[in-house]
Amino acid sequence: MGLFSRFVSKLKGESTASALDWNELTAELLAADLGPALTEKLIEEAKKIKGDDAEAAMREILRSHLSQKSRTLAAPAAPAVILVVGVNGVGKTTSVAKLAAYLQSHSHSLVLGAADTFRAAAVEQLSTWGARVGVDVITGKDQSEPASVAFDAVKRAIEIGSEYVLIDTAGRLHNKSDLMAELGKIKRVIEKSAQVSEVLLVIDGTTGQNGLAQAKLFSEAVAVTGLIVTKLDGSARGGVALAIEDQLDLPIKFIGTGEALGDFAPFESEKYIDGLIS
Repeated sequence: MGLFSRFVSKLKGESTASALDWNELTAELLAADLGPALTEKLIEEAKKIKGDDAEAAMREILRSHLSQKSRTLAAPAAPAVILVVGVNGVGKTTSVAKLAAYLQSHSHSLVLGAADTFRAAAVEQLSTWGARVGVDVITGKDQSEPASVAFDAVKRAIEIGSEYVLIDTAGRLHNKSDLMAELGKIKRVIEKSAQVSEVLLVIDGTTGQNGLAQAKLFSEAVAVTGLIVTKLDGSARGGVALAIEDQLDLPIKFIGTGEALGDFAPFESEKYIDGLIS
């Protein structure tokens, strides 16, 4: 049952929602990771709903809190470079592999850059995924300069005429300022030879308001253009997705729902709203 389904039934016709119902709904929204700011706004707007068209009105309210920015990948002159950023543990490297498989399935050519050189396991993991997908993976030595690996990946893409370059970046350095400085350096080095068309932030859908905090931090540092939200399976209600879009106006471009390469798809806002209501 959707998060708002019982609520909508209370609003049909003459509203039968009591003070207790409103309190219960508030608790449910907070539990679903919408956060206090968005929850308060939704409650206030929902209390104004009148008449038999409660579901349509609720859909419009939810729709108004989603970003209106494009959810398709920007594609300037090839190669289009996509930086994939995020903290460790959110499924960043796996998301790079899934995005690669998605692009390849849509007949796009690409190169992967394993620029998380501070974590040998990430380089090995991306190399394994790349071999499985069938795309070139550019790597460097352990602890080598991430910007150098990114530069080499772009250079390789230009040489073979690839349409996209996906760069996996580090999720942790000595401190946050180091991490953000490193990401900025990678972007500057890449843009000596190609345009960074997207900076996609990977967020774990189960981390709740911590995901919103991460989105704010990365947006301030590297001009995030869109999100990949992982672990949006049956156990994750994913309310944080609505909260992030509402507060930061960042469009979710893709979602990951499992561990397999195919468990990855473009985010569909209407389908998401359907899940919240029905």
